[in-house]
Amino acid sequence: MRLNSNEPMILGFLCLSIALLISMPSTYSGSASAQNNTLMQPDGIQDMSTNATNIVLVHGGWADGSGWNKQIPILRDAGHNVIAVQLPTHSLADDVETVKRAISHIGGPAILVGHSYGGEVITNAAYNNPNVTGLVYVAAFAPDEGQSLSSFVDPAKFPKDLFIPDSGGFIYLNPKIFRENFANDVDPAEADIMAIVQKPFNQSIFAEKSGPPAWKQLPTWYQISDADHMIPPDVQHMFAEKMNATTLSLNASHASYVSHPTEIADLILNATKGSSK
Repeated sequence: MRLNSNEPMILGFLCLSIALLISMPSTYSGSASAQNNTLMQPDGIQDMSTNATNIVLVHGGWADGSGWNKQIPILRDAGHNVIAVQLPTHSLADDVETVKRAISHIGGPAILVGHSYGGEVITNAAYNNPNVTGLVYVAAFAPDEGQSLSSFVDPAKFPKDLFIPDSGGFIYLNPKIFRENFANDVDPAEADIMAIVQKPFNQSIFAEKSGPPAWKQLPTWYQISDADHMIPPDVQHMFAEKMNATTLSLNASHASYVSHPTEIADLILNATKGSSK
């Protein structure tokens, strides 16, 4: 059989069309697979691919993660990934696990920042944790192994009307005297909101024993509040000296992160750089 002059060209087009049809599913599948790998990649792995330090903010008793609202924009504008943990405050063990999950979620390298009771939580959550590179304590507890909150403060020595227990053994701070005890240098209107949204604290946590401390393994920074009515300033000085922390002293209330947001943010930023200045 003899081909006419147009038949070779027609056959060429047919072969080319078949080749394209065969290759298209393979190309699409590869593109979709690459897209899915990006979408399904855990947040922590994505964060670790950048040069930014991840920052985990941990609140204390009678507060929640929104209390860091003044620091968060400063830290993010400086290029850092930030997560503010919401502690259940039902038990020390539960709170430590909550922070460990947050560390795993955001990935490393990570700086942990703890206010008040949050200091005890980060002391435990960061122990032997390879993602954590430093600890920042903000008017916070930093117990050694076997110590508890009651090792440093006696609830019986606070004003008798300050603690109001509910039917489940959780404690509220009396809203009528919240500001003068917890946030005495905070704007009255803001302190009033803090009192209204406060998270109750399980009184059993006062007696729970702390585990091996991460501050023996990691560099530390400590902000001391010299006008604190919740954790005595001399106790805070003791914590800072014991861990050989880079120390910042402020004439501040227990809620120093609310009344001195810029100074606290600067301390956290110094920690991300490993700076003692």
